[in-house]
Amino acid sequence: MSTKPPSGTRDFLPDDIRRREYVVGVVREVYESYGFEPLETPAFENIETLLGKYGEEGNKLIFKILRRGEHEASGEADLALRYDLTVPLARVVAQYQAELPRFFKRYQVQPVWRADRPARGRFREFYQCDIDAIGSTSPVIEAELLGAVSQVLVRLGFDDFVIRLNHRRALTAILECAGVPEALQAGALVALDKFDKVGTAGVEKELEARGIDVAATRACLDFFSGETRSDPHPPGAIERLRQFVERHHAGPTAVEELDTIIRLADGTPAHGRIRVDPSLARGLSYYTGAIMEIAVSDLAGSLGGGGRYDNLIGMFLGRDVPACGFSLGLERIIVVMTERGMFPAKVARGPVDVMVAFLTDELRADALQLAAELRAERLRVDVYPEASRKPEKPLKYAASRHVPVLAILGEDERARGEVAVRDLQTRQQDGVPRESAAAAIAKRVRLTDAQ
Repeated sequence: MSTKPPSGTRDFLPDDIRRREYVVGVVREVYESYGFEPLETPAFENIETLLGKYGEEGNKLIFKILRRGEHEASGEADLALRYDLTVPLARVVAQYQAELPRFFKRYQVQPVWRADRPARGRFREFYQCDIDAIGSTSPVIEAELLGAVSQVLVRLGFDDFVIRLNHRRALTAILECAGVPEALQAGALVALDKFDKVGTAGVEKELEARGIDVAATRACLDFFSGETRSDPHPPGAIERLRQFVERHHAGPTAVEELDTIIRLADGTPAHGRIRVDPSLARGLSYYTGAIMEIAVSDLAGSLGGGGRYDNLIGMFLGRDVPACGFSLGLERIIVVMTERGMFPAKVARGPVDVMVAFLTDELRADALQLAAELRAERLRVDVYPEASRKPEKPLKYAASRHVPVLAILGEDERARGEVAVRDLQTRQQDGVPRESAAAAIAKRVRLTDAQ
């Protein structure tokens, strides 16, 4: 029997969890500094809550849960695993509208499930880190969201990310101006969302397969290809977009909204990182306004994305409520940070700051007492559980666990009233007075962390 977890899922070993908790800690701290409040929802929803909210591609990727008990033989599904955190949020707003503030700002860090094909940085079970602001159509919302997610990435050590920005109504205007009939525009958006996966040739084939004629397909690709995709900071991209849609009834307004968002974001950590990308589509069908993604050069796909969805809550509530959100992909962030070596030494090296070893059984109690004193200094401490006449065994074990400092209690050290302290990075060892050993070791560990 195979002991591997199901394809697209993972077991999280201690190193994985430490990295994840570090990133989530930064995310929570930044999101709360922007006034967002925490929210959690169930892992599964009624299936009708999810179906029809994500478009044709999304519906195929929903993990359905079959009826149970006496209804099991029906083969029907009545529940489904959560596909994202946005639709559950819309349900919550509709359910608890009287208890929530007029401008509700929430963050949510929980796993979601998608029946997708696994790939590097893409899993069937993964965590999302969402922020959403409910109740306002002001572009201040988009600027704040971009500022918050940019601050998260800067705090984590990213300095090369780019924010791709577009507008759903601008996309609609482009398609109409290119000659794509309204009935085929939803399918065209699904095709355009695959630019990064299949390239221009692949998108061209899919547009034609969806019944879009050659002239309209060529007009779309001529506009979307070239500088908007190859240059991270294309000159005049927003002007080029404005000129293309100037005769459309909704296009100019959408372009002005993009321009406003960029100008407002200049006062946030997103300053200088935004580029207008008219080819950005985002596959989810509930977006109504500005849409955005964050990308880095060494990862196919994005580190996160989001946009405005002013009609989604109305599907549950019966009246539209303006909303805008952004989701960071926790797994993809961790993959890139791990490959780049971006985690702080304390996170990367392991779970223990100090290991305490005793060389005879008579010193076990002394070792436990020293460990307690070190923990009082807020250090992470492990005790090597077996006596060893020579320190080689605990020394080798501590090195294998990437412990920076080993404290050794032996008969000779006790006779001198000392503790032997070995720095496993410099291999330097010296004795410190037993009564001040905890403070001295804590100082040494903190110096190591600061390096």
